[in-house]
Amino acid sequence: MPQRLSDARIGAGLSQKALGILAGLDPSVASPRINQYERGVHVPSFPVLVAISRILDVPVAYLYCQEDDAAAVLLAYGRASVTAQGKVRKALGLE
Repeated sequence: MPQRLSDARIGAGLSQKALGILAGLDPSVASPRINQYERGVHVPSFPVLVAISRILDVPVAYLYCQEDDAAAVLLAYGRASVTAQGKVRKALGLE
């Protein structure tokens, strides 16, 4: 999770402090807390991780995914239109 979180934050053009504040962390601890998450020192609570994923426009599962290819698929699926997601589910036999 640490590297994907860092990559997604940088890709979104946000500082650690800005991301923390947007995620609802107290401004006085926002930057150090996100820094600790990105270094793997601490793991955010699930509600904080959900907020972070919404802000960064990435699925929560993307942040936990170990395989790069699977993470890329999760990211593409999460950002796809509802129609495209439906086609993927149908192709996979999930509908």
